[in-house]
Amino acid sequence: MRFYPGEECGVFAVHGHPDAATLTTYGLYALQHRGEESAGIATSDGKHPFRIHRGMGLVSQVFDSASLASLPGQIAVGHVRYSTTGSSNLANAQPIAVVCSQGELALAHNGDIVNASALRARLEGRGSIFQTTTDSEVILHLMAQCVSKPVEEAFIWALGQTEGAYSLVLMTKDKILAARDPQGFRPLSLGKLDDGYIVSSETCAFDLLHVQFLRDLAPGEVVSIDAEGIHTLRAPKPIATAAFCIFEFVYFARPDSTIHGVNVSQARIQMGRELARLHPIEADLVIPVPDSGNYAALGFAEESSIPFDFAFVRNHYIGRTFLQPTQLIRNFNVRIKLNLVQESVRGKRVVVVDDSIVRGTTARARVANLREAGAAEVHIRISCPPHRFACHYGIDFPDPSSLLANQLTADRILSYLNADSLGYLDLDGLLRACGSPESGMGFCSACFTGRYPVAFNRGLHKEILEGSQSARLAAK
Repeated sequence: MRFYPGEECGVFAVHGHPDAATLTTYGLYALQHRGEESAGIATSDGKHPFRIHRGMGLVSQVFDSASLASLPGQIAVGHVRYSTTGSSNLANAQPIAVVCSQGELALAHNGDIVNASALRARLEGRGSIFQTTTDSEVILHLMAQCVSKPVEEAFIWALGQTEGAYSLVLMTKDKILAARDPQGFRPLSLGKLDDGYIVSSETCAFDLLHVQFLRDLAPGEVVSIDAEGIHTLRAPKPIATAAFCIFEFVYFARPDSTIHGVNVSQARIQMGRELARLHPIEADLVIPVPDSGNYAALGFAEESSIPFDFAFVRNHYIGRTFLQPTQLIRNFNVRIKLNLVQESVRGKRVVVVDDSIVRGTTARARVANLREAGAAEVHIRISCPPHRFACHYGIDFPDPSSLLANQLTADRILSYLNADSLGYLDLDGLLRACGSPESGMGFCSACFTGRYPVAFNRGLHKEILEGSQSARLAAK
């Protein structure tokens, strides 16, 4: 049972560089925060069949010098995965590679295709045989139906059949295709290194590799990268249709990334400032819940002129696999992941700034830790509105019935946490902090409001593909 929003995925691609696999590995290191379950790279030298290496675990666990030596070529696509649609196993690790009427293809995808189950049923009815239970594979099967079309046209046609969220890269024998869905739910950026081109989920990977940032792909845009450079195949959609995931700014994106001209760390600092203006409090100390609460806490402290300090110390060596479904172990995990410097808070009125409250278990445990350490008062401030709705575009929030804001009123949440006060940032303040309308971006805030930019079948859930597969196997 998950107590935090699950990460999504990260995609990375290189065209026209002799060290494509090595660059992709480092790019995936920079994107590791977007997925910790599996990692993979596929390469092409333009002459031989694709080389592919995938594995379960972190990038550092999947790749070493021997595996990189087995990945020659000047073109590469890479992926780090956290399962949102499709279970966590090696068969579902990406890139997904196929040989079809379009030749060899390798796909890496970030997002969720909300009509994937309907598309898959239609394709299977026509004889398609799927290798995985992910929504991403549907795109490849759609392309394979376009026997007489060039690969670029097949790619655009296939994407036109899908609904939902996709930022993805597709490798052919000699080129990279990259695309964002018409709403632009997930980030995707273009860069240049020497004579080669780079595509990445976030710009933080460019900084690591000294890649020159060119621009973000616009919502709805499709580009091709070949030996001649970057070519736009499908024009961007009008900005009025854009619905970029605002939770990327709140939590997912790395603070050193820049999205549509807005630096993530600066946006989070502004969230903290907005929060301090909306919910002022007299206190002695502002402390963040690391790491995602760091910058919002800094902004809160600056705006309120309250001293800032790090009282929680994060253990960076405890991964998600350590979590166990018992209350005793969950409480232990809260302490082992974030230990408290008791001397920093004893006798003080403390403001704790975090990015979100999902189920509330960990927030409640942190308040208990602060009380035990002798904090005189504990005030909770959250740098986004309450989460009440599921995400269907690539973030694995718990079932809405498990979200604390759906179970309790604000007063009862405060009582449950045993805090002295509780304040959430409102949506207007969050939008201002993220640059709207100055940045020209439109945002998806469905997890707060329930207003979904793309319709979906509420009877389907993210396990539908596994469920249909299990039913077929049971019938045999």
